[in-house]
This record gives sequence, C-alpha cells and structure tokens, in this order.
Amino acid sequence: MLHDHDTIVAPATPTGGAIAVVRVSGSGAIETVERIFRGRRPLSEAAGYTLHRGTISDGARLIDDVLVSLFRAPHSYTGEDSVEISCHGSAYVVSEILRLLLDAGARMATPGEFTLRAFLAGKLDLAQAEAVADLIASSSRAAHTLAAGQLRGGFSKRLDHLRGELLHLASLLELELDFSEEDVEFADRRKLRCTMEEILSEILRLRGSFALGSALKEGIPVAIVGAPNVGKSTLLNRLLNEDRAMVSEIAGTTRDLIEEQTVIDGVRFRFIDTAGIRATDDRLERMGIERTRAGIARARIVVRLVDATTLAPADSARTEAAANPPHTHSATAAGDNTAAADTHVNAAADNIATAAISDTHNAPAAGSQTAPEGTTAATARDAHEDGATLRLPEPEFTLRPEQRLLTVVNKLDMRPGVTLPEGVIGISAKRGEGIDLLRHRLREQVDTAALEQGDTVVSNGRHYEALTAAERALEEALRGCDAMLTADLLSEEIRQVIFHLGTITGQITTDEILGNIFSKFCIGK
Repeated sequence: MLHDHDTIVAPATPTGGAIAVVRVSGSGAIETVERIFRGRRPLSEAAGYTLHRGTISDGARLIDDVLVSLFRAPHSYTGEDSVEISCHGSAYVVSEILRLLLDAGARMATPGEFTLRAFLAGKLDLAQAEAVADLIASSSRAAHTLAAGQLRGGFSKRLDHLRGELLHLASLLELELDFSEEDVEFADRRKLRCTMEEILSEILRLRGSFALGSALKEGIPVAIVGAPNVGKSTLLNRLLNEDRAMVSEIAGTTRDLIEEQTVIDGVRFRFIDTAGIRATDDRLERMGIERTRAGIARARIVVRLVDATTLAPADSARTEAAANPPHTHSATAAGDNTAAADTHVNAAADNIATAAISDTHNAPAAGSQTAPEGTTAATARDAHEDGATLRLPEPEFTLRPEQRLLTVVNKLDMRPGVTLPEGVIGISAKRGEGIDLLRHRLREQVDTAALEQGDTVVSNGRHYEALTAAERALEEALRGCDAMLTADLLSEEIRQVIFHLGTITGQITTDEILGNIFSKFCIGK
C-alpha cells in the first residue's frame, strides 16, 4: 500500500482558522520542503525535534512567513522523515504551499495515510490507529476517555495477553503430535478447559461492554414519549437550549422522529422527539406512532412524559381503577440477531430491536384517564388538590431489561400543592422548572465508573465483530475438548480464536481491511 516511502503532503487543519498546518512525510520530505523554504540555515543540516523560522516563496513572490517543525526518522509519528509547516490559516496561503510542494515532487496523501504509515512502521497497532480517528472525532469527555484509553494501548495489551495464553495452549497440543507414538499428554485436558473458560469469560466481558461503549461514542439514545400535547417538543427544546422542535397546541403535529444531541456532564445524549401515542384514524399520524415505538425500541433511556392536568388524585381514582383496568400495549423486543454480523453490530450500537406491536386503534391516550361516574378531573382537583398524590396510568409500552425508564410529569406549575409518586420527576417544560433535576437523573442512568477507573470498554464495531467470532470459535474449541478431539484438531480450533483476536490489533490483516479502516480517516491524519 505504500509507494516506496514516497513523499506525501496534506493539510492537517481545517480551513478558516488563524493558523494552519501542512504535513509532509517520506524519505524525501526534508529535501522537498527545503526547495521552497528559506531560513537561517539549511534544513538538511538541522537535527530532529527542532523548530525553524523562515519564509516560503514562489520565485520572488513571498507566500508567507512560516515556522517549520523537523522530525527525523525513526523518531516521528510516521517513523519517516517528517516536516510540519505552520502558516497563516488563509485558504489561499495553504493552497499555494500545497501547490509548491506538489511541484517540488511530493504527492497528496490519501485519507489516513500518515497513520497507516505509522502502523506499518510499528509505531502503533491497528486498534491504536483506529483510536486516533476516534480521538479526533470525540465530542464529549466520555468519548475522549474511551479513545484516549485505547490509544494508550490498554486494550491491545489485554488482547496480547489472551493471545499469548492461547498460543501456549496450542503449542502444548502441537507438541503432543511430536510424541504421538509415546502417548504423552503435555496439555492436561482439565486444566486446558479451565484456562479456555477463563479466556472465554474475558472475551464475553469485553464483548458485553460494546453496548455501553458504542452508546458513549455515538451518544446515549433517549426517547421522549407520551400522548399528544404533553410537552415533548417543548421539553426537547429546553434540554437543547434552543428551539429545535416545532411546538403547537394542535394534536398530532409531530409526525416523524426528531433527533438532536447535547452533552450532559461529559456524556453525549441523543434525544429523540416522537409522535404522540394515541388512538387515531389518521394514516400519517399512525405511521408516526409506529416510528415512535421503533424509537422506543432503540433507546437506552425512555423519558415517559405525562400531562399533570390530566391526572386525578390517587384516592379519587380508586373506583375508576377497579371498573376500568388499564389497557397496555407491549413492544416486545425480538431476540438477538446474531446470524448477521453487521445487523448484530448495528443493533448492539443502538440497542435496536424489531418490535411486535399491537394495534393502537383502541388504546387511550398516554397520560389520560376516565374519571369515575359523576366526577370530572376538575372536581377531583378541587376536592383533593392540597397535598394529594397524583395517580399515574400504566405505560403503553414495555421495555427490555437493559433499558431505563424515567417518568416525568409536565405542567406541574398548573397543579400547585400536589404530590408525585416516589421516583417521578416533576417539571414545567414551558417555564424551565425541574429541567436541571431531569438532566441530573439522565446522567445518573449512565454508569461510567468502569471507564473512569481505566477498565477496557469496547466501542468499535469491527472489534465487536472480531470478539463475537472469537467467542464462537472458543465455544467450538470447548465442545471439542469435551468430545475428546485429537490434539491436532483441538489445536486448530484454538488457533481460530487466536486469528480473530489478532485481527483487532493487526497481527492478522489484509490490504482490504486496512483500506476500509483508513479510508474513513481525514486526509491530514
């Protein structure tokens, strides 16, 4: 994939800033830059890790005053001679410097080529190389911590340890083949199985961390659900501190999912504003409700919003509760789609599941209830308002065990003096009251203790796929151990596990894998 360490060049900073950096790397990097740079001394005579002030000119025409950073092989990011030109951030200045460097013999780098050269030079492994891209893309403290931890090599060291143990087991089994006529058992099958079970447990732990890791990397999906006009769009705007969603008193205004992001205490959340759930004959609105249920299925946290003005005190609702048991509709998550790796990864990244959804024609609006005969919501409030605990209806959906539910009662400013059930959050989205408490409760639902303590958390879909393949191969090896497979066959099963783990860090790789990974990088990295 390299062109004999030919000289490559690319801008390393986006346009529009006060300062720009142009990177050059390759066997002829220093000589190429020296053709267009004039300083107090020739770059060819300078030591590595030195900084030089000078100018870049096109003949007699001055382009810019610049600073040149010089790095000599092998002590550079790429392991090659490298130069970084710091100039003014004008798009014209950068383009002129690039043009002069290309005329001097360099070529434009492909996406990720600097980091690819670093990988091929052994400066970092493949998992660390991918962490470079994640670090650049990180937009929250949690995402940054994930990428920085992987870049430091903690994940790679753990995988190397597991591969080392497996290689030892395979070597013992293969050693038996050399003494097959003597019936010597170098690998005790009981100890062998015990070791493989320990390794499987670690692989399962790493694989299981992907749901959290990918969510932290991409943003925790949070679905805001409830009946029409309970204030979902108003709440979204409050959480974002901007008017993103359209707010209207007309029921059924929101027909499609609206997704926006914000950071709360170092964690990025992806809020999904959904269509109100209610019985309707409007085909478009029903399509929106179906999308709402799909949004619930892929969320890690569901904020169930209820209108305080529709709720009666608990004691006034006992008769009604006995006469009218709550109607609930379930959205049962389908089982794991482990057959297709890409589908499985995408599902794990967003906890997406296919829902079996009941017909909503006869469902009452979420947060609504029928008052006992002869009693209105108004009279119930008049009679029982002071200090009364409001009664909340049952949700019209069910959640998977790993999902979290926050019940939030909105418009509480219109029901002064009432009490909410334990654990329920009271807010006024319109006035902004209780929003800070809601943000705090949302952040509490995301346990980042393991990440903050330095434990390995997997966030890369490719790594998840490889761990899944390693898990299956190791389970097959365990079955082979129980079936008393011969040493050569059992060793081959173990080597399959080693292979899959090796693809993560790059001990096992191909040009196709490298091309796919580095094509997603920015040009200058």
